[in-house]
Amino acid sequence: MLVRDGVIAEVGSGLPAPSDAEIVEGSGGTLLPGLIDAHTHTLTVAELEQALAFGVTTELDMFCVPKLLGPLRAAAASRVDIADIRSAGIGATVPSGHPTQLVEVGVYPPFPTLSHADEAAAFVSARAREGSDYLKILVEDGSTMGWGGQPRLSPEMITALVTAAHAQQLRAVAHVSTQADARHCVAAGVDGLAHLFVDQLPDAAFVRQAAAAGIFAIPTITIFEMLYSSGRRETGYVDHPRLWPYLDPAVRTALQSDWREHLSWQPPDWASAEHTKQATRLLQQASVPILAGTDVAYPRAGHGLSLHAELAALVDAGLTPTAALTAATSAPADAFGLTDRGRIEPGRQADLLLVDGDPTSEITATGEITGVWRHGHHFDRDTYQATLETTHNQ
Repeated sequence: MLVRDGVIAEVGSGLPAPSDAEIVEGSGGTLLPGLIDAHTHTLTVAELEQALAFGVTTELDMFCVPKLLGPLRAAAASRVDIADIRSAGIGATVPSGHPTQLVEVGVYPPFPTLSHADEAAAFVSARAREGSDYLKILVEDGSTMGWGGQPRLSPEMITALVTAAHAQQLRAVAHVSTQADARHCVAAGVDGLAHLFVDQLPDAAFVRQAAAAGIFAIPTITIFEMLYSSGRRETGYVDHPRLWPYLDPAVRTALQSDWREHLSWQPPDWASAEHTKQATRLLQQASVPILAGTDVAYPRAGHGLSLHAELAALVDAGLTPTAALTAATSAPADAFGLTDRGRIEPGRQADLLLVDGDPTSEITATGEITGVWRHGHHFDRDTYQATLETTHNQ
């Protein structure tokens, strides 16, 4: 593969190398498009830098306020040593609805909500003016988390929001956690589901409905495993020399703690990540595009690292390794209209991940990182790792 000015110029065997070319030897390895995490919650530029250290070259943020998003966009546009970002900006919810509780704990400043369906057009127009790349619609009453009764969008409001988003040429992506809400959002015309449900096993009618509607789905299996089971996949990398040392030390500590111990509520026993896995498998079999997303947010997951865990979870759910790789490359690029990335072919930007081994045979090979590039610029992982340790020890 030949890269010129940050863009893939040629792909093939026996390509002549220009006399001044930098040669990167990849024998015994696999070159992948840079990974795309299709569901993040990004607050700092440091998180985008950490993501790139793990080969995640693009993050698709699913909720952020302009005050925080502006610096992230500016940094991604001017630097090649951090991941790129796209964002929903402020998601649609009602007063006191999810995730307004994050205002109370200081994660976000106060943000606008809507109370009636006839406010949908104005709400979405405001998001478009702010530069939102797509609309996030939050359909959540807290029941699957153990705090049921939280105010939520009505069916009429969901339909009005989808209509308004499409009028603004924005994709509509719905946060759901129950199968009933997933069914309603699909019927309302959403383009994708930002989670799959945890309340029950999928039924055949839902799978048929999703396939017929042409939606995509972002299962976010690993975050549900953390919430609804006893383990956290990321801790399996604690002895991995090409992964664990490249995490911010504070993130390493957080991942090794039981995040649920600090919760004032407990998820119900009937909610299960196994329901999400089953839905993922059946939707994949029905040719519904599956996208790899982590729902990453500190301290419950790690930017970059958690996507490698999610790829393994997708394979455990029934996807082939190749299908899992597609879920983190070309599938999210197609679903979100990112026509300049997601594939290794001429004309695409040179966002690349080089690994030892063959992840199409063994998905864990994605963690055997030997090189990362954004826009053709090599990211120096060793210098990044040394900086993490130096900063931590000061």
